[in-house]
Amino acid sequence: MNPSTVILILFILFIDSSMSGELTFELPDNEKMCFYENVEQGEQATLEFQVITGGNYDVDMELTAPNGQVLYKDIKKQYDSFTWTAQHKGIHTFCFSNEFSTFTHKIVYFDLEVGDEKPAVEEMGDHQTAMTLMETSSVNIFESLKSVLDYQTHHRLREAQGRAFAEDLNERVLYWSIGESLVIILIGIGQILVLRSFFTNTHKTSASTVRVS
Repeated sequence: MNPSTVILILFILFIDSSMSGELTFELPDNEKMCFYENVEQGEQATLEFQVITGGNYDVDMELTAPNGQVLYKDIKKQYDSFTWTAQHKGIHTFCFSNEFSTFTHKIVYFDLEVGDEKPAVEEMGDHQTAMTLMETSSVNIFESLKSVLDYQTHHRLREAQGRAFAEDLNERVLYWSIGESLVIILIGIGQILVLRSFFTNTHKTSASTVRVS
């Protein structure tokens, strides 16, 4: 895949990442990258990840609690989502590994949500009376926009993954076509040489026969 395409994908996804707190990064071959997040005891967290481009679109992923307990571990996973409640306060570590790949780098996207989502309005939790029609409509619009943003993120991921796959397939078809063209040319040259050798041998044989007689 062209480097410009990788940069374009990273740029598009970075815009979305910077606005929503998500992250898209490049994972080189034979490398392991870890990220750290402080989670309070009793808080619920959700980690979602997906491999966008590279190889078979798979990575190894491991999530570890502050006490060293492995909360989640899977190998050669293309995408997954895991939700847990922190039993211990402290730094949780989640690592993505591409050590099983010898020459293919990957582009990985992940989204980590910790704790409860903040309300649309900060004062909503202290609201003592029933919400007005305007307030209810605002909250509904806010929730709908969050759903739209989530759908757009997944759509961008699918689009980037499909584009990378299409360009890789196009590159393979191009090389295969060039190879077939070279084979056809070589076969044609070989046939010409074989046919030429047939006529050359016949001419020599006829000349030898005339001289002997």
